[in-house]
Amino acid sequence: MENGTTIAAVPRVAVVVFLLRGKAVLLGRRRSSVGDSTFALPGGHLEFGESFEECAVRELKEETGLDIDKKRMELLTVTNNVSSEQPKPSHYVTVFMRGVWADGDDQLPQNLEPTKCDGWDWYDWANLPEPLFWPLEKMVKSGFNPFPNSPQEEE
Repeated sequence: MENGTTIAAVPRVAVVVFLLRGKAVLLGRRRSSVGDSTFALPGGHLEFGESFEECAVRELKEETGLDIDKKRMELLTVTNNVSSEQPKPSHYVTVFMRGVWADGDDQLPQNLEPTKCDGWDWYDWANLPEPLFWPLEKMVKSGFNPFPNSPQEEE
């Protein structure tokens, strides 16, 4: 309530990035009131007027320092995530993008938001760390595969 009136909760839009390198994906451990200490993809809120690709590139740069051309970003899927987790129930429409690490790219992920993340690292898709942030965990358990070809097919 604000000034005696109830504020209607509204869904927010988040854009997250499956940044892929070989058979690995970039994940960071969250420092947040929601999903604290879980592993999550880089990403954040869509800003007014921004495309999904622009948001993905911006968030990746802000959080990790990595520069990825928006032409290398691809829409994978969209999920509708409603959580009653306390202290902050939430409703997010989450846009999952894929960015593929270019061979020979020598950039290293940096932790540019240490109050929000403990750091970034590459994790093999077949051996992901636990616990995963619940929207990502739900996708993994459903069999979702962010790779253009199954990692097993590339061996």
